[in-house]
Amino acid sequence: MFDGRVVEVSGARAQLYEGRTTMFVATACVVAASGGLIFGYDIGITGGVTSMDASMGQFQKKFFPVVERHKNLRTDNHCYYDNQRVTAFMSSLYIAALVASLAASVTTTRYGRRPSILLASLSFLIGATLNAAAVNLTMLILGRIMLGIGVGFGNQAVPLYLSEMAPVKLRGALNIMFQLAITIGILAANLINYVAARIHIWGWRVYLGLAVVPATLMFVGGLYLPETPNSLIERGHLEKGRQLLEKVRGTMNVDVEYEDLVEAGKKANAVNHPFRNILKKRNRPQLVMAILLPFFQQFTGINAIMFYASVLFQTLGFGADASLYSAVVTGSVNVLATLVSIFIVDKWGRRVLFLEAGVQMFLSHVVIAIILAEKFGGTSPQPPKGFAVSVVIVMCIYVAGFAWSWGPLGWLVPSEIFPLETRSVGQSISVSVNMFFTFVISQAFVAMLCHFKYGIFLFFSGWVIIMTFFVYFFLPETKNVPIEQMINVWREHWFWKQYDPPAYSSFYEGEDKSNGHNGQFLYRVENESFRFTPIGSQRQRAQS
Repeated sequence: MFDGRVVEVSGARAQLYEGRTTMFVATACVVAASGGLIFGYDIGITGGVTSMDASMGQFQKKFFPVVERHKNLRTDNHCYYDNQRVTAFMSSLYIAALVASLAASVTTTRYGRRPSILLASLSFLIGATLNAAAVNLTMLILGRIMLGIGVGFGNQAVPLYLSEMAPVKLRGALNIMFQLAITIGILAANLINYVAARIHIWGWRVYLGLAVVPATLMFVGGLYLPETPNSLIERGHLEKGRQLLEKVRGTMNVDVEYEDLVEAGKKANAVNHPFRNILKKRNRPQLVMAILLPFFQQFTGINAIMFYASVLFQTLGFGADASLYSAVVTGSVNVLATLVSIFIVDKWGRRVLFLEAGVQMFLSHVVIAIILAEKFGGTSPQPPKGFAVSVVIVMCIYVAGFAWSWGPLGWLVPSEIFPLETRSVGQSISVSVNMFFTFVISQAFVAMLCHFKYGIFLFFSGWVIIMTFFVYFFLPETKNVPIEQMINVWREHWFWKQYDPPAYSSFYEGEDKSNGHNGQFLYRVENESFRFTPIGSQRQRAQS
């Protein structure tokens, strides 16, 4: 029942969408999110195989003998991995993912989200097989490149798939399942590394080859995945799109959401050059976010935290088991905190998590730097156990903050802010930027660690301050906003509205039985709000 009052755009529109979270859509989202398992496993592999002791396996001896020599000579512990062969292995995946994500935008737009997910799983399978069978560094890096292609296609398509399939009020939670899968993949990789490192000679092959397991699950599951209603309607399959929308929402009453999708599809089909279109002034806010959010995510300092964790556990007397305890503690905190984000992201919103975690991560960086500056460093670091324990605790506090903010939200927000006509391209740009700066960090991190030592935490703390202020001033709240109505969020924002001022939008029908009225009304977006205009029973539409 409409009473003619002015209401907030995003909230009012969300209330008009009907449906529930069906088992069908939940199952589809779980299958799609499994792509994060492979990405997380690959992240774990990056650090795991390079840190295998040569006495436990032959990987370092075969591919990175310089690292082994540095350890035997007791080189500064910060500088073990300052070697170009190591950085080439670590970074080749991210360069391949950068290029592949741009190519994936074409596949995802023309053929749908599902084909990109299948291509990702096939690339993962090939890459894992090559890595497990590698006889030289060239073959190893080629396998990493194939894994990178899988990452590019998967990270481009999966977040889009999740955001489009999810009901508006649970979009954040279902999308963060991708990040949850990443954290589980990292934890699994570290635990498997601990076991594989104790298998003489060929343990590393088991470790690398096990990536085929999640890749196979993703491919088999992908064969049964439905396409998203958004993609079907964008590609002209209106009836199929409507039928699928009714199925995933569990109701026949999907008129409002269907109209939004059809309208968005028309606009998308009117765009011939998406990359050129995204550079237009009206798309400036989303483009800025697609670039800066993944950039900031990589400069939170998570790599420094994960590197130091294993070293600190050695000082606590765990010796050869240090890597296992480090993986279990930091990895478990990572998983649990991501679960926390799933439960609160659609209640508290994105901005609250970003801002709270910004303060939490900044203080953690500063405290760690102070403690390490006093008690840690050099060629034989032996700080008192009490200090090491305190640093581990602070590190866990940091990891928790990252895991319920920049970890999952760095993927969620870019996938939900673009209109349909630029969504695939926008997500590709976001993934490409993420992979580029992951590459930069992987190339520079070991050298920075070698030269900055504890100062690396102060370096990242400065970036945390910058990104937190950026979120406070420039990132609007996107919770409970229908994905095809997200444009209104930018039109309401104090800064971004200058690039696409509020204007009349499409009119929709409704009934008003209040105050003695009994007739058809239309409501429209006007000056950032819904207003109602009586028109009788005939529908009229106005273009902005």
